[in-house]
Amino acid sequence: MKKTLIRHGNSLALVIDKPILEMLQITAETPLELTTNGDAILVRPIRDKRRQRQLQESLDRINEKFGDDLERLAQ
Repeated sequence: MKKTLIRHGNSLALVIDKPILEMLQITAETPLELTTNGDAILVRPIRDKRRQRQLQESLDRINEKFGDDLERLAQ
């Protein structure tokens, strides 16, 4: 997706389309982390660590239970 920056006071702003915000569960109140490698900008939501731990535990259980099946499906 190609985007251009818009002027916002003395700054520039990037408008993120609603479908992307919904997919990533980002709202106006979601804190974002902005990083760069000198060539690109990466914007990512800062998630609740408890929620992230619960998600990882769920993924681990799924992988433990269905890992072999998932590997076969991936081939």
